[in-house]
Amino acid sequence: MQMRRQLLGFSGWAVITFLAATLGARASISAASFYASLALPTWAPPAGLFGPVWTALYALMALAAFLVWRERGWRAAAPALMLYLLQLGLNTLWSWLFFGWKQGALAFADILLLLVLIVATLIAFWRIHKLAACLLIPYLAWVSFASLLNHAVWQANPGLL
Repeated sequence: MQMRRQLLGFSGWAVITFLAATLGARASISAASFYASLALPTWAPPAGLFGPVWTALYALMALAAFLVWRERGWRAAAPALMLYLLQLGLNTLWSWLFFGWKQGALAFADILLLLVLIVATLIAFWRIHKLAACLLIPYLAWVSFASLLNHAVWQANPGLL
């Protein structure tokens, strides 16, 4: 019974996380062509890099949330897991703001708030399960980079964003 509960728990966190990824991806259907049309800084990664990086990050995020849930259960870990869900929502919203609605300033505000929530989630996870917190470090690093890219692209494309 315990193994079944663990598998269901992991599956649940994976579904929640990848559902958010899918909702964000819906806004990014034409992202490759839009990205190619933008004035980009020389340090901008190629469009083809984003999909594999985000897939790996979402997998690490789902595993992190599962480890926290497994360690304490929903009730005892609710504040940390609510932070996780909140940052996941902002993550999804960013794709819509930037790619779907082409709102560079709002996307930048969103990603800054997202960074704050990722740090808060990482701290909350650290208090419960250190490995879970460590699994969020690549996500924090990538979103930090993405926030710089968001700002640079928004500033370089005033007519498009």
